[in-house]
Amino acid sequence: MNIYAHRGSSGTHPENTIAAFQEAARLPIHGVEFDVHLTKDGKLVVIHDETIDRTSNGTGYVKDMTLAQLKAFDFGSWFSPDFRGQSIPTLHEVLQVFAETTHHLNIELKSDIFPYEGMAEKVVGIIGELELDARVVLSSFDHGAIRNVKQLAPHLETAALFMEVLVDPLDYVRAIPADALHLFFPSALRPSIRQVLETDAIVRTFTVNEIQYARVLQDIGVTAIFTDFPEKIMMDLKEKS
Repeated sequence: MNIYAHRGSSGTHPENTIAAFQEAARLPIHGVEFDVHLTKDGKLVVIHDETIDRTSNGTGYVKDMTLAQLKAFDFGSWFSPDFRGQSIPTLHEVLQVFAETTHHLNIELKSDIFPYEGMAEKVVGIIGELELDARVVLSSFDHGAIRNVKQLAPHLETAALFMEVLVDPLDYVRAIPADALHLFFPSALRPSIRQVLETDAIVRTFTVNEIQYARVLQDIGVTAIFTDFPEKIMMDLKEKS
């Protein structure tokens, strides 16, 4: 079972910052997951929430500020004084952290609240420019965005995100179309997903921070987990084996 660092190593570092990604990049794990929004001046930035209130010393919506305005805020001190001065990273800056690694890069398009017109095209464009096509999966709760990505670049791996318990999940995912299911981890224990796992479909689950849950998911054949504590979960799983 593969391990992805959720928003970087976000259990030990401020989420979606260069510090969190540098920590993830040094680990021998399969991949890393992070979130993309679009600024007022059309720049791709990596942050989870629609606002900067929770993870910075500022307030306001990402969509209402330029990149320069966002860069002026501190995105590390909320987590610890040790990370004072961490700024919001651009997608390009994050991808550069992993330029010389082999990590699989899960880019979540955060267009399920605000549509961010043109964001999918920009993300697909930078992936092509950096020749990362074989190393990425684009995921979203906005399944229309996933369909758009497949129309723009059919060769890119995509994943549909779900919080819900699904009925006939494979039929729905194939209709989007998407290549993988990314699920809130309790849903993976439901009979409908057990049936999906029997087909060798790609199923990744979030957010798994306790080893007992990671072991259950490994036992039922889940492809991967996203965790805030990638190093700890990796070591705990090794102890089992």
